[in-house]
Amino acid sequence: MPTNQPLRLAVIGAAGRMGTRIIALAANDERFNVTAALEAPGHPRLGDMVEGVTIGDELPGDCDVMIDFSLPAGTAAWSRRAVETATPLVIGTTGHDDAQLGLIRKAADRIAVLKATNMSLGVNIFWRLARQAAELMNDGYDIEVIEAHHRYKADAPSGTAVTLIEEVCAGAGLDPKRDTVCGRKGDTGQRPAGQLGVHSLRIGDNVGEHEVRFGSLGETVTLKHTAHTRDIFARGALRAAAWITDRPAGLYDMQNVLFKT
Repeated sequence: MPTNQPLRLAVIGAAGRMGTRIIALAANDERFNVTAALEAPGHPRLGDMVEGVTIGDELPGDCDVMIDFSLPAGTAAWSRRAVETATPLVIGTTGHDDAQLGLIRKAADRIAVLKATNMSLGVNIFWRLARQAAELMNDGYDIEVIEAHHRYKADAPSGTAVTLIEEVCAGAGLDPKRDTVCGRKGDTGQRPAGQLGVHSLRIGDNVGEHEVRFGSLGETVTLKHTAHTRDIFARGALRAAAWITDRPAGLYDMQNVLFKT
């Protein structure tokens, strides 16, 4: 395709909060032409229009890149279709289990796949700062992660929080599975050293808040990111889609896009 032509974009999860915003922003972005708005077979919104595009359940052949903000099972199904059509895939869906992650990695052996739990520039910087802080404050500091989202969010902790936990643990020399506790209840006893506490709030229409606190016997250091609009994630997804179209097969993330790593 000539480089001066817009990329033909398919958006999976087109009827959802993120899919709707991605399509709306892409409609006003000269880099893209939205050729498919996709949902699962049987979805109640099939046949509806989003920014002049009819929501369907079949991927057309004239597609240069796909963006997925659906459900974990949907990602697994559409990643197979992306491999069949040799279409680069950007994944913003979170909450995948080990089997679904395995399918994504398998797809990345054949096509370019970019998977990110958060596509905001600010969040990606926040993760870096949190890891650096953990490296500097891993001795004598308690660490707690707190995240908040809207009442409709299905997975907890959020995908962004999971990545935050991984970055903090990498900096502090902790194991995300062994050393993490989600919430506390009952007679928990004295807080053990080397424990990372995680707390998930689901409230109203909260777009997303993430913070990590480092506390010693004398001070607390808090790093926090607050999202005011889903557009920061939608713009990041479009930036990722434009970036990935000429990449070789492999598994990428937003750090590759934003920081050339």
